[in-house]
Amino acid sequence: MYPPDLVAPMSKELNDVGVESLTNADAVHRLFDKKEGTFLLVVNSVCGCAAANARPGVKISLQNEKKPDHAYTVFAGVDTEATKIARDYMQPYPPSSPSIALFKNGELVHFLERHHIEGRSAQIIADNLKMAYEHYC
Repeated sequence: MYPPDLVAPMSKELNDVGVESLTNADAVHRLFDKKEGTFLLVVNSVCGCAAANARPGVKISLQNEKKPDHAYTVFAGVDTEATKIARDYMQPYPPSSPSIALFKNGELVHFLERHHIEGRSAQIIADNLKMAYEHYC
């Protein structure tokens, strides 16, 4: 578990653009009980590729005209139970931090694993997500 003071600015970076933090298993289950619409689910992380690529890429992507109805995040190593449950819904993909998932009507329709994020610019990640938004949102 990471100290709350350490991760607070990393969570805030997404919260400031409207991405809601899910901090427990019940919140994640409630999210998936809704079967209508689209939502983005980000598995946030303290790693460098989350800081340099994933979070900035998500922020840029959400400035798009077409975007998911809602956006949420769980924090790996902090929101342990919420992250575990979120990852269950991301199967068949293995656990990956960071990762970014797009769901439509409760179904996983687009997924970026860590190896899709690491070494790619925030703009490339944003462009990838924008293409998914255009198709599914």
